[in-house]
Amino acid sequence: MLNPLAAELNETLAGTVAGSLLSDLGTRIYFPKGIIAQSAEAKKFGKTANATIGTTLIGGKPVILEAVHKFAPSLTAGELVAYAPTAGNPELRAVWKEKLFQKNPGLKGKSFSLPVVVPGLTAGISFLSDLFVDEKHTLLAADPSWDNYALIVETRRNSRLNQFSMFSDGKFDIESFKKALSDEAEKSCDNSVRVILNFPQNPSGYSPSTSEAAAIVEAVRAQAERGTKIVVWNDDAYFGLNYEEDIYPQSLFAELCDIHENVLAVKIDGPTKEDFAWGFRNGFLTFGQKGMTEEQYDAIIKKLMGLIRSSVSCSTTPSQSMMLKAISDPSLESQKKAYRDVLEKRYRIVRKFVNNHKSDALEPLPFNSGYFMSFKLKGIDSETLRLKLLNERGIGTISIDSSTLRVAFSSLDEDKIETVYAAVYEEADNLVK
Repeated sequence: MLNPLAAELNETLAGTVAGSLLSDLGTRIYFPKGIIAQSAEAKKFGKTANATIGTTLIGGKPVILEAVHKFAPSLTAGELVAYAPTAGNPELRAVWKEKLFQKNPGLKGKSFSLPVVVPGLTAGISFLSDLFVDEKHTLLAADPSWDNYALIVETRRNSRLNQFSMFSDGKFDIESFKKALSDEAEKSCDNSVRVILNFPQNPSGYSPSTSEAAAIVEAVRAQAERGTKIVVWNDDAYFGLNYEEDIYPQSLFAELCDIHENVLAVKIDGPTKEDFAWGFRNGFLTFGQKGMTEEQYDAIIKKLMGLIRSSVSCSTTPSQSMMLKAISDPSLESQKKAYRDVLEKRYRIVRKFVNNHKSDALEPLPFNSGYFMSFKLKGIDSETLRLKLLNERGIGTISIDSSTLRVAFSSLDEDKIETVYAAVYEEADNLVK
């Protein structure tokens, strides 16, 4: 039986794409008026005493062991060991939203939700799968794509990851994308599409040009105008790491969040790669749909909070506290630029190498951004090549699928790049002899 709180949220979301495309779990989930909600009320109104939350307080402040505090003495006990709100530190959420406007000028004047903090971008993708994917509703993604998409969608949600061709003639395959949208809508039981777009892409390291981005947006718009309800997940894990001039500089969320009443856009981002803070496990989910009201945004956020509460309870406090302080540091952008420059220099070395080397067994997939590049293998198996490189040359790479080998230049010092890539070409050629 559907919980009354879930029914209330569903009623609020009626008429929105978010409400229409909810999965079975998405329909059932709600944020309970239990300990967390009651504690929030007590924090606001319990002036005499607050006996709600399971935290040890002295003088109204959390206690902290010196053995813990000495490693981060500039943070208060509350900033280190107190529970964070289910949706994340309110100040961090507000600051991150303001940064979205700065990084994506196309968002100016557009309405979208307050970002919700999740424990990493992977968790964000998993929560979105919980909300929108089930046995009857599949997810559309590029081929090749990050292997965790399949693990989340197919293994956790018992659904399918349907894929379109990422490239054609060295460019984004817009025709394959358009056909995939149309086919997915036709195959679905309710004329709906769920699609994830990842730029810069993992594993290829590709971002669309300005004209390609416009074509992607127009394809979504055209499908929506045919009556298809579409939710587009924008996986922006590597946002901002662009190395060529013609790359579209914003997140596609800036275009998609108000493109049509039939399109719900979700931005998945965070400091993991953008701010070189991989182990912080902080991510953000932000929703945008043309015509969606604040009450409706609040309803979908409450469903997301229900998923957070029922799985991890809340995201970690110390990393949220540190990111909030880091974002306010006036030298943050210059510090980030220094490391982006390191990555771009490595990219240039790799680009020069692959441009100057040919192989019957290897075809570099288009790449212009991010942390990686990948080879499409011809006539050889990527796992065979991976093991040969590892066991005979001491070089680690990633076999994405049977014909795709990913090399992360982000983790290669400049003096090792040529050694690694020369070995890849040599061993690949040896396998076809």
